[in-house]
Amino acid sequence: MSELPENLKYAKTHEWSKVEADNIVRVGITDFAQEELGDLVYIELPKMDKQLKAGEQCAVVESVKTASDLYSPVTGVVVEVNEDVNDSPEKVNDEPYDTWLFCIKADSLADLDDLMDATAYQEMIEE
Repeated sequence: MSELPENLKYAKTHEWSKVEADNIVRVGITDFAQEELGDLVYIELPKMDKQLKAGEQCAVVESVKTASDLYSPVTGVVVEVNEDVNDSPEKVNDEPYDTWLFCIKADSLADLDDLMDATAYQEMIEE
């Protein structure tokens, strides 16, 4: 398993979040999640302009073994989706921290305070 990037925040549900300019939060799934799922074959992304609440189910990743729901890390509106992963979901397996799934313009970045840093996430997945 790769080293966890220190600049990301991590959810108990195995999404990573990266804060960018203008309260934009870029979201993907962790290396641990893609390892557990196996080869991804399909990703259902959230709809553009969809209003989401922090912790709300908003996307699905499917692998040869199972399907898993993804949850929004923050309250806000979907402002961008990565259409490339529709055609090539395996990119998430190959580069989980370089392959984002969607971006949300957060109402408040305070929601990210509920997420873990790399150290806490690493401890959680080792339990």
